[in-house]
Amino acid sequence: MKKMIFSLLLGLGLVNSALALEGNAEAGKAKSAMCAACHGADGNSPVPIYPNLAGQSGAYIAKQLADFKTGSATGGKQGRNDPVMAGMVAALSEQDMADLGAFFAAQTPAPGKGAANAAGKKLYFGGQAKRKITACVACHGADGKGMASAGFPAVAGQNLDYLKAQLVKFREGTRGNDNNSVMRNIAMRLSDDDIAAISEHMASLK
Repeated sequence: MKKMIFSLLLGLGLVNSALALEGNAEAGKAKSAMCAACHGADGNSPVPIYPNLAGQSGAYIAKQLADFKTGSATGGKQGRNDPVMAGMVAALSEQDMADLGAFFAAQTPAPGKGAANAAGKKLYFGGQAKRKITACVACHGADGKGMASAGFPAVAGQNLDYLKAQLVKFREGTRGNDNNSVMRNIAMRLSDDDIAAISEHMASLK
């Protein structure tokens, strides 16, 4: 059954070679020193504009690292384009990416700092059919822990500023490494107020 699921995900483009490798958390810990300044030694970022990596799916982290490398190699035409991360991933092998993913996945995420709000909660759980906004819960789960097997990341307790920035990037199309344009198709329908409310709700989840 696991082989069948893996083959299906591979066919859908949800698995790349970095994801397929088995990560080693201990090896990842030794390699994570370069990540600490922005993401924290334990994956809980002290800088609001950078993401918390603690407790995130190891496969998702590995994919993002691989996408940053692809983005750098293609001038942003493919993958995920970020000038800071381009330099950080330049020397990483696929095994390095898998190991870093395994390390951060094993860390304990800190409590979220967002403020619960009715508008954000309503959009997160119910979306808005009239505006064709899909509910966030469908992919990220009621608790915001995501669906690792399908490539959907955890958003619970994520840094508020980072969440807002990513939704804006998806809306503007400056970030395009989401599978089948799922996030871009949703974000393009969100207003600034929607993004602020949803981000607050996700950041408040434990």
